[in-house]
Amino acid sequence: MTHALGFTEEDLRRLAGARSFERGLGYLSAVSRLEIGDEAITATVDGSEAYEVELTEDEDGGLTGWCDCPYGRDGNFCKHCVAVGLAVLGQAYSVPQQRSAAASRTQLLDTWLESRTREELLALLREQLADDRDLRRRLALRAAAAGEDAGIVRERILSLLDTRPFARYGYVEYSDAHAYGRQAAEAVTALRALTASGRSADAVEVAREALQALGRTYGEIDDSDGLIGDVATGLAEAHLEACRTARPDQVETAEWLVQYLLNEMNDATDIDLFDYREVLGDPGLARARALVVTAWQANPKGWAEKYLMERLLKADGDSVDALVEVHAADLAPNGHTHLGIARELETAGRPVEALEWAERGLRETVSEWGPDSDLVAFVCERYERADRLADVVAVRRDLLRARPSLAAYQNLRTAARAAGIWEGAERTDALESLKAVSQPKTGRWYDGSLLVDALIDDNDLQPAWQAATDGYADQRQWLTLADRLRDRQPADALTVYLRWIEPLRKQTGDSTYERLAELLLSARACHRTLGTEAEFATYLATLRANQKRKRKLMAILDQHGL
Repeated sequence: MTHALGFTEEDLRRLAGARSFERGLGYLSAVSRLEIGDEAITATVDGSEAYEVELTEDEDGGLTGWCDCPYGRDGNFCKHCVAVGLAVLGQAYSVPQQRSAAASRTQLLDTWLESRTREELLALLREQLADDRDLRRRLALRAAAAGEDAGIVRERILSLLDTRPFARYGYVEYSDAHAYGRQAAEAVTALRALTASGRSADAVEVAREALQALGRTYGEIDDSDGLIGDVATGLAEAHLEACRTARPDQVETAEWLVQYLLNEMNDATDIDLFDYREVLGDPGLARARALVVTAWQANPKGWAEKYLMERLLKADGDSVDALVEVHAADLAPNGHTHLGIARELETAGRPVEALEWAERGLRETVSEWGPDSDLVAFVCERYERADRLADVVAVRRDLLRARPSLAAYQNLRTAARAAGIWEGAERTDALESLKAVSQPKTGRWYDGSLLVDALIDDNDLQPAWQAATDGYADQRQWLTLADRLRDRQPADALTVYLRWIEPLRKQTGDSTYERLAELLLSARACHRTLGTEAEFATYLATLRANQKRKRKLMAILDQHGL
């Protein structure tokens, strides 16, 4: 792979952020042992310690960086990565030649190794093992897997999954998860080697213990990047591979699988019972079905029991009624389960029953947040198809009363307009519902009022202004009204702008200064409409005189022509 650089200085700035980029500039002279390989760039950067850095470009030119400094181990593109990137950019003209040379060196090494005798290669390997503990550990595990002592392999694999060496505070943090993941991945390799060496029965037993060990600790690992999840998937695949080769007792395997899948601590893997269909055969599948049914009957509200029962019924092609029975045993209070049943029935070609279940979900909702929004949409869409527009309005009206929101108001307005009944009593009643939960300074006054938002959304600005005057608006709503009414009611809008300028005069910060400038521009526009520009000029001059020590504010005002 010989190519020029695919990244620029701007890419480094974007990846690191302005602060880390600026700090990286100061480390440019600290870069040493820079090596531009055919696939990666490596270097050492001397900081408080000597840190190892690796930069990698993908085929699309995307750049990733890794550094073993604390900030880099947290997954950040640190100042040391910036310094190495800048050092490479400084010699970009020679990068193609360096990469070509690196590829040639790799080819030369391969050719040389292939020409060595077995004894010479063993000597080289022993020399490397004396200095590389990790390599020695990996090869020792493979040797044990190929040997006869299953106990040694078991002990070693389980030690690879032990989180304690990485859990500084009883928890494997993100910065340590990568190192743990690399170690744990060796367990997957060892299990597959055990099967490949003709000891698949041992691999089955060890894989079971490995899966359970990881399941017990998975909740104590920050697996934000999914590395440990990949290990868990690998362990599950290694177990299945071993089972396919070893052909263990079918009934006993079914019993272990069902017990494992019913344990909620084992959710790191996505083991599917029916991936083992060939391994279990008819006897094992029959035993698995019996165990799943018994478990579900004993705990129909258990997530694992419910999922397995549903999976069992679908795999066996059982009737939709059996699936409905499983769902109906544990109905969610917001109607979400009713919706699942309705969709199953509709897919089965039973739309009347589907709608009945969905309507039942609306009636039986007991959640304080009201019915599931997807359930409401499901019912309304079916009513619309049947031209039952009045029923759509009724559902939307009930939802607005049960869970008032601007979205609920908008949905009711759309439905009522389609039915031709919005203007008049329907809209008046809807606004009254919003007013009832928008009492000024009480109840739900925490974020303006739904009443003012609805009136603004209707572009009914005069009633909205009156509601604000009556105490129903917060700062955001006042400013929205001032902006919308500025041309028609400049004096009223000016009052709003000046009211919100005053507290900002006592504050500092770039965002405050920008906001102050915006309000002053709006105030100036009102004065121009009113023909009182001289009054604004006096006001602005006084403000600038009082704020003259805030140099950044003065600069921002100048930029805006104020």
